[in-house]
Amino acid sequence: MRFVVDMVYLLFAVGISPIVVYRVIKHKRYRKGWAQRFGKIKRRFPHKKCIWLHAVSVGEVNAAKTLVGELANRFSDFEIVISSTTDTGFARAMSLFGERFEVFYFPFDLSWAMRRAFDRIRPSLCLLLELEVWPNFVQIAQQLNTPIIVVNGRISDDSFAHYKRIRPLLSKTFGKLSLVLVQTDEYARRFKELGCPSERVLVTGSLKYDTAQIADKVDGSDALKVQLDIGRDRLWVAGATGNDEEAILLDVYLSLKKQEQFRDVRLAIVPRKPERFDEVAQLIEQSGFSVVRYSQIKNKSASKQQEQPAMDKKLSIINYQLSIAVILGDTMGDLRKFYSLATVIFVGRSLIPMGGSDMMEAAALGKCTIFGPHAFNFKQTVEALLAGDGAIMVKNKEELLQMLQKCLCDPDFAQKIAENGREVIKKNQGATAKSIKQISKFLNAN
Repeated sequence: MRFVVDMVYLLFAVGISPIVVYRVIKHKRYRKGWAQRFGKIKRRFPHKKCIWLHAVSVGEVNAAKTLVGELANRFSDFEIVISSTTDTGFARAMSLFGERFEVFYFPFDLSWAMRRAFDRIRPSLCLLLELEVWPNFVQIAQQLNTPIIVVNGRISDDSFAHYKRIRPLLSKTFGKLSLVLVQTDEYARRFKELGCPSERVLVTGSLKYDTAQIADKVDGSDALKVQLDIGRDRLWVAGATGNDEEAILLDVYLSLKKQEQFRDVRLAIVPRKPERFDEVAQLIEQSGFSVVRYSQIKNKSASKQQEQPAMDKKLSIINYQLSIAVILGDTMGDLRKFYSLATVIFVGRSLIPMGGSDMMEAAALGKCTIFGPHAFNFKQTVEALLAGDGAIMVKNKEELLQMLQKCLCDPDFAQKIAENGREVIKKNQGATAKSIKQISKFLNAN
């Protein structure tokens, strides 16, 4: 069976190799971590027992923040190692955990590479964020009597439809999971249908509610406000946007700016993927707006102390440009700062069928939050926010324009949506404690 799985992986690798090569050259992705991807992983404290936590990308890494913190506090005799699959996920994991814990790229699920990884890591427990159930990974863990727990488990509509078609191949793998801690009753049903024993599936809620920081202010937001020269202007932030969506947003913004009462409204677009920054900058200019890239302001502000006279002149020119331009948030790690300054927020990848982006962060900051109809990757959050009147869903750009106008013209309405959204976040927190309680049963047995 292992040979068959390896052959399928190798055939798939051959098929996608042109895409990988293109992305390596064009977008400079997949250039790091190849030794780790083939199982060559080092631990900082090899004499300790070990917890291996895997979070595939940025969203899962962010969701693991409170969980990792609690594990480190309660089980200091264990070393925690953290793996991720994507470059952005790895970078985020390094930012959050790199100083304290070993962070590495998740090995390819080839049997020999995964065996090498297990031999080097020697985990006492494996935690998989959301899903990421790989056949060889699970098989080797079982052979070594290493428990595997899925935490914050979820299976999207599209993934579930795909998995059901190959259920006979997956059921044995899912049946070997030691415990599955899921976000909702619906996800629990899906895991059971795919082969997880009912007694091993528990609903604990979403970790992302716990990582959503309830705050009125974000560190660095005051500096950002000065850098952007916002003053008393109202700021519309479109965050984590995706392909073909920015054009729609720019069209809506143009309609807003044609109306006298919205002349003070500024737009900041923050694309989700950094490799699209240049593309979005070109799109903004093609749409008839000038563009000011935040990366340039940030860099100039950082060097201002060394070149004070010249920089003052340059920054004054930039400030003038900001008043008539679309701001492009083309830096990593600053989205929350942009959100904290917003009058209204649109959460991207949702006007087009890309699954949406996390809207908890915006709601937790007490901001009026809008998203489109295609946020299916955040189904539970969408349902909770809409049920609590804590966010607004629009179907198309016409509805987006209408709702922006309403929110900007009726501050009381926008404030009520914002307050409701923050309350929804508070009510749904607690998944970390529930998850730790279940995980502890396995760690205390070691």
